[in-house]
Amino acid sequence: MKLYVGNMAYSTTEESLEALFSNYGEIKEVAVITDRETGRHRGFGFVTMDDEGAKAAIEALNGNDFEGRALTVNEARPRENRGGGGGGGGGGGGGGRRDRW
Repeated sequence: MKLYVGNMAYSTTEESLEALFSNYGEIKEVAVITDRETGRHRGFGFVTMDDEGAKAAIEALNGNDFEGRALTVNEARPRENRGGGGGGGGGGGGGGRRDRW
């Protein structure tokens, strides 16, 4: 199960997050999210772990203090498609409006 971990202190590292969550089950992956342009910590991350451990971690850690901040811990929602990317559009030929008679 993938967990969202929010309201993290900017000093939180992947290692400290892994150490915290490993008390509740087997950790598969830890990611602290950083800004692409600045590399600065964005205050949230994700922890992937076994389902039982994840449920125990949510119960134990959501709203509790870690490194001076009350963590938000819940099951991660699927990422929304933000569009972006290419420019497409347009279509070809013929130009202009076509009225029906």
